[in-house]
Amino acid sequence: MRPAGMKQTSEETAPPPSTHRLRLPSSAPAVLLIVYLSVVLTPLALAYLQDLPRRNFSDELSSALAMVALAMLLMEFVLSGRFNCVSGSMGIDLTMRFHQLIARSLTVFLLVHPFLYVTPLKHPLPWDITKQMTLGLSSASLMTGLLGWLLLASLVLFSIYRDLLPYRYETWRLSHGLGAALIAVAGTHHAIDAGRYSGQPNLTAYWLGMLALAVFTLLYVYVIAPLRQLRHPYRVVSVKKAALKTWDIDIEPRSGQDMAFEAGQFCWLTLNRSPFAVTEHPFSISSCPAKRPSIGFTIKEAGDFTDHIGSIQIGACAYIDGPHGNLTLAGRSGAGIAFIAGGVGLAPIMSILRQLRAENDSRPLKLIYGNRLVEQIMYRSELDEMKDILDIEIHHVVSEPPADWAGAVGQLDEAMLKRYLSFEGHAQWLYVVCGPAAMIDGVETSLETIGVPLRQIISEKFSYD
Repeated sequence: MRPAGMKQTSEETAPPPSTHRLRLPSSAPAVLLIVYLSVVLTPLALAYLQDLPRRNFSDELSSALAMVALAMLLMEFVLSGRFNCVSGSMGIDLTMRFHQLIARSLTVFLLVHPFLYVTPLKHPLPWDITKQMTLGLSSASLMTGLLGWLLLASLVLFSIYRDLLPYRYETWRLSHGLGAALIAVAGTHHAIDAGRYSGQPNLTAYWLGMLALAVFTLLYVYVIAPLRQLRHPYRVVSVKKAALKTWDIDIEPRSGQDMAFEAGQFCWLTLNRSPFAVTEHPFSISSCPAKRPSIGFTIKEAGDFTDHIGSIQIGACAYIDGPHGNLTLAGRSGAGIAFIAGGVGLAPIMSILRQLRAENDSRPLKLIYGNRLVEQIMYRSELDEMKDILDIEIHHVVSEPPADWAGAVGQLDEAMLKRYLSFEGHAQWLYVVCGPAAMIDGVETSLETIGVPLRQIISEKFSYD
């Protein structure tokens, strides 16, 4: 189970898609898509250049699907959300959604691939040098193909239903990374040893190069990044209760330069553990750049290690990997800014509001903040104090209010958003949305219904279904 408020950006996750809308922040996604297609379609071009005698359509289709799917699988290691050269340009939501959609597609390709062949499954015949009459699988390639096939199906199913599995997030993450690596090695061996085209020198070099890239990404995440974090240790300087079962954790560098970040971004955080331990989790930064070198996180207890977050001792070691994420105002504009938050989803929005306060920003602002209970409302006093500096209008929405509650009651649904956002020129405002995945989907649909263009909405999900 993942901590509430924790962003799910796991290394090789392959969950199914949802209705979450994908927005392109710039031309970078189009460029990266062209690069991606060029890489995964390269095997087809290299196979075509071999100019081998053509087989029947079903056999050629099976080989083509397998080669493209294997290339997609090896590229999945790059689409992990941990590399700013990709997610920094595309946005973490778009990167992870693409990662998930590709994982589902390649799984279908590889699962159906062996059933499309009509050529007999026999050992290679001495005179059949182009493998036209037999598939020519050796015992080793048959074993690695079957192993990769079964592991891939299991890995994807476990990813889709990981929240229902009775083991910790850390266990899932480690097993997922190791399982993906084993599939990559098995698939590469199978392709080179059994493939009619892939066994040729040009494609063999391609597969080995792609496998090396996949292995490097794992080494980066599990070895290189932790080594870099060891050079820049942090320590816990403050632990305070922010709301019901919700805590503020502030850290500062023990020595050297602190991390630069933009308001609204997140980090992978390791507390009271070595950075090599598989216990890091992605949390939004709730402090603002103006308060550096201190970096603050708002973490909600969620039935796992976060239940003990309030007992973290001052001086405990901390390590961060980041910053990541695109829930920022950089490069975006609007006549005003409306923030819509649910629960601990207020954390990155607080980072943005605190920075706007530090800069004495004069734009009109609105905050619509939803919770189940009044006791779950975070930073209520601080938000009220912001009215002295910022031109901000704040609306708290509670679904289960006490008898003396004077604020809005209900959900962050279309009716509630219309109540506070149906003003002249609202379509020219910028909308920042953060909270549970279902809330984000509902809010985006409601905003679109009341006439807000999708290009004016920025959001990041806290989890991926």
